[in-house]
Amino acid sequence: MTKIHGSAGEALDGLLFDGMLIAAGGFGLCGIPELLIGAIRAAGTKNLTVASNNAGVDGFGLGVLLETRQVRKMISSYVGENAEFMRQYLSGELELEFTPQGTLAERMRAGGAGIPGFYTKTGVGTVIAEGKEEKVFDGATYILERGIVADLSIVKAWKADETGNLVFRKTARNFNPPAASCGRVCVAEVEEIVPAGSLDPDAIHLAGIYVHRIVQGTHEKRIEQRTTRKREA
Repeated sequence: MTKIHGSAGEALDGLLFDGMLIAAGGFGLCGIPELLIGAIRAAGTKNLTVASNNAGVDGFGLGVLLETRQVRKMISSYVGENAEFMRQYLSGELELEFTPQGTLAERMRAGGAGIPGFYTKTGVGTVIAEGKEEKVFDGATYILERGIVADLSIVKAWKADETGNLVFRKTARNFNPPAASCGRVCVAEVEEIVPAGSLDPDAIHLAGIYVHRIVQGTHEKRIEQRTTRKREA
């Protein structure tokens, strides 16, 4: 059966349900699955828990799901670029499980590898450690973090072949591969689909065994923070 679908909505057909946990790839506005996020918004799926490095910005990325109040809880490491995220959190409308960036990536990777939990020094002695099991190894204290296994992974890649092998571009490789691996079902949107055998095996960043559905689309190349300088006279 082909993994290729004609639209983001078609690629998500039958996968969405209220209260689900979604792992979303992306780093800032780089490599975010914007078409799939838009399809989730259109579907109206609500009470979502979303594990993602950040929540996009106002009006773009995961920010569009915050606008429609479809997200109940975020599992994130960076929340500083979205005013609506901040407003909902401070007003008690949005639950936040704040997770250090490396810990979040490892929680996703662990979930995809079938590892239920791991110990890390990161967060020891801070609010991150509250309520978590602690253990001493070689005289140092570590806290237990649980692997993430999501109901659905949504990711964005540069290229895919027909079997779902993915190639990511630059910073998009930070969170997309671990996010893709930890979902019971993974849907990838890509800029280009090439025939099987076209990709150099050494250049493949995520094996197609992790990817269940693919959709090709046109993406907006938005810059999260534009920094310029005045032209010299």
